[in-house]
Amino acid sequence: MKLKYSFFCVFFLMALIILAQGDREVGLNFSTRSEVIAQHGMVATSQPLATQVGLSILKQGGNAIDAAIAANAATGLMEPTGNGIGGDLFALVWDAKTKQVYALNASGRSPKNLSYKQLLKKLKALNKDGIPPYDLLSVSVPGTVDGWFELHQRFGQLPMNEILSPTIDYAVDGFPVSDAIASAWSRSVPFLKNQKGAFEETFTIHGKGPEKGDVFKNPDLGSTLQKIAENGRDAFYTGDIAKEIDQWMKANGGYLRYEDLASHTSEWVEPISTNYRGYEVYQVGGNAQGTAVLQMLNILENYNLEDMGFGTEATLHAFIETKKLVYEDRAKHYADPDYQNIPYSVLLSKDYAKKRKEHITNQAMNDVTTGVDVLEDGDTIFLSTADAEGNMVALIQSNFRGMGTGFVVPGTGFSFQNRGELFSTDPNHPNVYAPGKRPFHTIIPGMVVKDGQPYFSYGSMGGAYQPIGHVSILTNIIDFGMNIQEAGDAPRWDHSGSSKPTASSKSSLKSKGKVYVESNIPYETVRGLRKKGHHVEVGNSFFGRYQGIMWDAEKNVFYGASESRVDGQAAGF
Repeated sequence: MKLKYSFFCVFFLMALIILAQGDREVGLNFSTRSEVIAQHGMVATSQPLATQVGLSILKQGGNAIDAAIAANAATGLMEPTGNGIGGDLFALVWDAKTKQVYALNASGRSPKNLSYKQLLKKLKALNKDGIPPYDLLSVSVPGTVDGWFELHQRFGQLPMNEILSPTIDYAVDGFPVSDAIASAWSRSVPFLKNQKGAFEETFTIHGKGPEKGDVFKNPDLGSTLQKIAENGRDAFYTGDIAKEIDQWMKANGGYLRYEDLASHTSEWVEPISTNYRGYEVYQVGGNAQGTAVLQMLNILENYNLEDMGFGTEATLHAFIETKKLVYEDRAKHYADPDYQNIPYSVLLSKDYAKKRKEHITNQAMNDVTTGVDVLEDGDTIFLSTADAEGNMVALIQSNFRGMGTGFVVPGTGFSFQNRGELFSTDPNHPNVYAPGKRPFHTIIPGMVVKDGQPYFSYGSMGGAYQPIGHVSILTNIIDFGMNIQEAGDAPRWDHSGSSKPTASSKSSLKSKGKVYVESNIPYETVRGLRKKGHHVEVGNSFFGRYQGIMWDAEKNVFYGASESRVDGQAAGF
């Protein structure tokens, strides 16, 4: 009898331990897998083969910058649903030699020969208030290739032909399309297959998007990359590729010209930052929305989030209301700094954050505007790399809407971005369209420094969601003690309804908008938010895609994490 009783006690205790842990041996019960841990280098991208391309560059003696360029070239081929050389790029680099963070704005400008007056006339003929995404009006200069060469010239190690070689081989020989990318590809094709140019012959198999596991080839892109590898960035901006683009645009009613490409330059800019609970968080400002991340963190620093708890009604309410306040500033003040003096001294001040926090009550706000007098959709890739020397890169690149405009110049193998859609047409708005101007961008890389050492390189792509994603990841780690894989696996939230940078300069949030939560957010939290006046919907939104690499200075190892909801992979050696 005693034996049976003892056996029952042991069984009961084991059951309690298992229940306490969930079905995970280590980690929180929503965690999908452990972090990847390595000593000599790490690459995290949204496509496993692209991760391996970046890793191979590190093993060949390349550094994190070389690996980031190689991985980005590969994702442009393998994930054309989110990026490609027809799009733009932003990057943050931690340079181990100078122990500084550097920021690159490699976004392109609008056509110089399309005036604001001409734009309005053309929009009137189309019966449109804003720039339509799948029209040649939305095409701006692709900045990615120049961005690669700026990064490489300043920090690169291996020759560019070695860096691009793996992607050129994949373009010619083919690669198997991964699951989530195949799904997005198939959704894009019906919208774009009838666009002018060579979209169908470049991006479809018998008129349809490739299915999971189909081996896809893009020899035209391989040829374009080969020209770039041999002749540098000028092959794209002043050579044969630029001339072909110019001829095609003229023949098909486009506005981009050879002169736009030839005069294009990327810009090394001063990164913006704020200190959040002892962590220095860096972003790219200007016409990108990185400022919103820092503004949100400044407001949230006034809350004791650790005591409030992850995923609780109180915490999510604070997050949602903070987002509402900051996105009204985002809609009014973020624009090309060559055309707009962005009031960083106010927007990023701790005093301003405290004043804005005073607007948050126990109920959902439905009337919000900016506190300074003066998009909900998007497909993008984010990747991060790190090397044994201590360099780290956060790189984000995008076509804006999925596969971009779908306009493909025959023989080039890439689609042009539709980033020009994000200009405002209000003449009083800082983000108003002008020839030769950079539009507002949603894409933002993130970098965190702790005690003078690189700490965390991360991003969470997804249109207007990105600042929410960045803030969620950082608070999950800093306030709620999660590791970097748990931080990405944790249940997410989103909010829609804020004013957009494409709207009128006088617009403001006049409703509570809508809150979306993933299905593993507890229902008691959903019910509590509804009692506070939030319109909450479970699921039915896009909750971003995340990659991250953390450096452990004490143990001298890298931790890698990747998005568990789609095809991503982190790998090291």
